[in-house]
Amino acid sequence: MIEHYGWSASLSEAFEPHQRAGHTPGRVILHQRDGYVVATDGADLRAKVSGRLRHEAGEVGHPAVGDWVALSQTAQERTATIHAVLPRRTAFVRRAADSMRKLQILAANVDVAFIVTSLNGDLNLRRIQRYLAAAWESGARPVLVLTKSDLCADPEGQAAPIAALEPGCPVLMVSARQGVGLDALLAQVGRGETCVLIGSSGVGKSTLVNAFLNEDRMATQAIRETDDQGRHTTSHRELILLPGGRLMLDTPGIREVGLIDAEDGVSAVFDDVEHLVQACRFNNCSHANEPGCAVQAAVQSGALDPARWAHYRKLTLEAAAAQHEQERAAKAVERRRLGALQKAYRATKRNDRGAAD
Repeated sequence: MIEHYGWSASLSEAFEPHQRAGHTPGRVILHQRDGYVVATDGADLRAKVSGRLRHEAGEVGHPAVGDWVALSQTAQERTATIHAVLPRRTAFVRRAADSMRKLQILAANVDVAFIVTSLNGDLNLRRIQRYLAAAWESGARPVLVLTKSDLCADPEGQAAPIAALEPGCPVLMVSARQGVGLDALLAQVGRGETCVLIGSSGVGKSTLVNAFLNEDRMATQAIRETDDQGRHTTSHRELILLPGGRLMLDTPGIREVGLIDAEDGVSAVFDDVEHLVQACRFNNCSHANEPGCAVQAAVQSGALDPARWAHYRKLTLEAAAAQHEQERAAKAVERRRLGALQKAYRATKRNDRGAAD
């Protein structure tokens, strides 16, 4: 059973210590507020995290959909306890929209990230750039998916500026209602690979899943006539087996993505700006008023869009802030660790003196 979910020889090797501990492997296929559903060799089991894992795991150490985990099972009740999460190959991580500190894993062990946006009024180039940066940093291959092409009067014209954002990223136009572009979309995912659908509410992610499955498995709602926007329908994350041995992860709509350690991702999306930054006369150029600044020269000549430069600066500052927060948190953890060691040392010395007396 778990071979259908991507189990491999390398995963089997990584699982050996947990096998010796008497645990069995499984993959998280559903995450809801009250727990998880994990696919195992025998059956799908309801699962909860062990107390030890809950206590020891950091913010990104708790299981996420797509994770491979080590389980102990209760056969009679068809339930399980998750004791460990296997190392992730890739992870799509965001900072919570309402928090500078809280991190959230949206999907784990993903091969392809479909960045989904609709052509009927949801287009936002800045948001797409943010998704691209986060997708590159996750380790997955990004693919831009433009849905609802049947509702757009000029789909080719709408797609042109999006394709220019990242020449190395495939851009596909689809219409799930008309069945257009679905085969090309599936061709981006190999047998045994996992893809994730990332995008705002109502852009058609669940409709795509239904089209791939040829059944109304995921709830959908019609777009609002007032602003052409879709209504949020998916309330959980779920890993779904598709025909042909592929896997797809559907997620709730995400309006904003916070960048975590995304310097590499930003560089991949803004490689033209990076080249200009490196061409400046001074290594510490602020790219504001310095003479000979290649960035300002490009902005003044029209070679670099001022809005693109402003968005690049916003993303790099955001990534730097996230890095600073991670370093601050790491130092706090180290201080607590040293404090615990000192406390234990003092307690040992007191015990030794008491034994001597």
